[in-house]
Amino acid sequence: MTNQTRPTPASVHDRAAPSASGDRTRQRLRTTFLVVGTAVAMLAANAVAAAVQNPVASLIIGPALAAGMIALYAWVGRRIEKREVTEFTQPGGARHVLWGIALGTGLAGATIGILALLGAYRITGWGSITGALAVAGMMSAVAVAEEVFFRGVAFRLLNGRWGAVVALVASSALFGLLHLLNPGASLAGALAIATEAGLLLGAAYLLTGSLWLASGVHFGWNVAIGGIFGTVVSGSDERGSLVTATTSGPDWLSGGAFGPEASIVAIIVCSIATAGFLIAARRRTAQHR
Repeated sequence: MTNQTRPTPASVHDRAAPSASGDRTRQRLRTTFLVVGTAVAMLAANAVAAAVQNPVASLIIGPALAAGMIALYAWVGRRIEKREVTEFTQPGGARHVLWGIALGTGLAGATIGILALLGAYRITGWGSITGALAVAGMMSAVAVAEEVFFRGVAFRLLNGRWGAVVALVASSALFGLLHLLNPGASLAGALAIATEAGLLLGAAYLLTGSLWLASGVHFGWNVAIGGIFGTVVSGSDERGSLVTATTSGPDWLSGGAFGPEASIVAIIVCSIATAGFLIAARRRTAQHR
């Protein structure tokens, strides 16, 4: 009689373990490629957009870089993550981006208006339309590239693993840290950006599941602050604006060298909008339960 030993449950588990371990390793590699690749692409897009000085070239290159980031994000999602990418394809994308631009511009206008009433902002003269257009071209690339990485990648992955609260806080902190690379940057400015912009844009993405609204808000705010009202954007002097202006007063009010984004006024104004997005997102989630 031949003595045949059947595999025990333990031996079956041992044979399956390498496969499971290999799957986890491949998943980590895919996630690392996704994060590192989109981060490098974002930094490259921002650098190229900032280097273009000609207004006409900026209006061509900026949107082209934005389209390239969207295409890259969709390709990586399909080929690397093996998922359906809906963040830029959901119905209502055009409406979301237009509402976002209007909201971002409105929030910037409210912030500057309050600073003007408090004597911390003053228009000194006229700027140039071409300078404002150059800012718009550059910011189209910056807004989309940063939303792709911070909301489309960082927020989404964190939300999927640890939930919305961790995703909001962590992605906002990363967003603030990025702005420490800017000229005139400060820790106070980075904290302000994380609080007012990181949370606001994360809440916009949480509400819609689309990157169009967040990109629109981001674009509208940056263009208004730098291209319309003529102030410093996140510590960087922009190439032109419709008006020239100065800010004055204590840094906590005016924002100092970092610009109005480091002002307590901007934090309060944007936090109100953030609260509105979060309340709407919570109600929407409750309705779909």
